[in-house]
Amino acid sequence: MLVTEKGQVTIPKHIRVAAGLGAGSQVAFSLEGSRIVITPLGTGVADDRRAKLKAAAAKVRASFGAEFKGLGADEIMGFIRGDAPAPQKTAARRGAK
Repeated sequence: MLVTEKGQVTIPKHIRVAAGLGAGSQVAFSLEGSRIVITPLGTGVADDRRAKLKAAAAKVRASFGAEFKGLGADEIMGFIRGDAPAPQKTAARRGAK
């Protein structure tokens, strides 16, 4: 395998597939004796999707009205599917003790 002037090499496709590496994946290099070892750290793609999904869920949850904020995911999904009644609005009480 040829090492470019910048020190780059192409990891053969069968090795990338077997290791679960794709575009955006992170790897670490180490030297064990005279061997160079490449260790996958994460598959960037799945981690990025998971982070985007968590951010989207947080944004949606932040937009909920007070009646939805205390509900769990199953209760919210039941409401969306029509399996559960709409949560009751809680009346805001000013000066309540």
